[in-house]
Amino acid sequence: MEILKSIIKSINNDASIKEVRIGSHWTAVVSNYCGLASTLNPGICRGHAEDEDEAFHSFTDMTALKLAEYSFLPDIAKASIGLAAINSLIDVNMEKCEDLNGLDFIRNVGKNKNISIIGHFPFLDELAKRAKNLWIIEKRPGPGDLPEEKSAEYLPISDIIIISGTTLINHTLAGILKLCNNRSIKMLLGPTTPMADVLFDYGIDILSGSVVTNLDIALKYISEGANFIRLKKSGSVRFATMIKDRDNIIKRCNAAV
Repeated sequence: MEILKSIIKSINNDASIKEVRIGSHWTAVVSNYCGLASTLNPGICRGHAEDEDEAFHSFTDMTALKLAEYSFLPDIAKASIGLAAINSLIDVNMEKCEDLNGLDFIRNVGKNKNISIIGHFPFLDELAKRAKNLWIIEKRPGPGDLPEEKSAEYLPISDIIIISGTTLINHTLAGILKLCNNRSIKMLLGPTTPMADVLFDYGIDILSGSVVTNLDIALKYISEGANFIRLKKSGSVRFATMIKDRDNIIKRCNAAV
């Protein structure tokens, strides 16, 4: 929980919750901004009350910082809401960000590298062609994937490690980072990713997330079960990638050849 607590501690404001939308793919919390997180176990979250004797309160009765504490919970449906609440409070410094899909950056620097990916992402074929090895590690592995038990074998020998932001929801990020070697390039990827530079203190080199640019359209499509590709095509979100030190990353990639 240390990483989540550090992110929350770095937020210097609080706000009332204006709206919460839980779609089949994305959860949105609207406070100062619209924060997104992957919806895990959609339909499972029952709100505050766990039994009929407990008083029920709407999420909009809470402040964003209070709702952010849901990110600590073992119930990943609620933790998804907590991550979205965290992201709803982060004032993303767009001057430090590029409108860039992090996978595009990795395709440029990942030629002949050993690359591990924690989680499933679309459009990996081109990256697989450029990489020396591309290992996809999944909690629920599909065809060609490696089970998470293989992380200890493949992460230490990876030059580049791409980690889904959902690892903050299921509380596996800290354990994953412990398995990475210090020389590897580490990216946190996906709209769940908090664009908080305090994450650089934990050895992450690149934060690649997103920013909602049209609230009404984003909420409409999230309610309709849109995936991220559809959200992007709607024009309601944009990529946001923050690179700690590009020159250092290029140097480390060259040294790994």
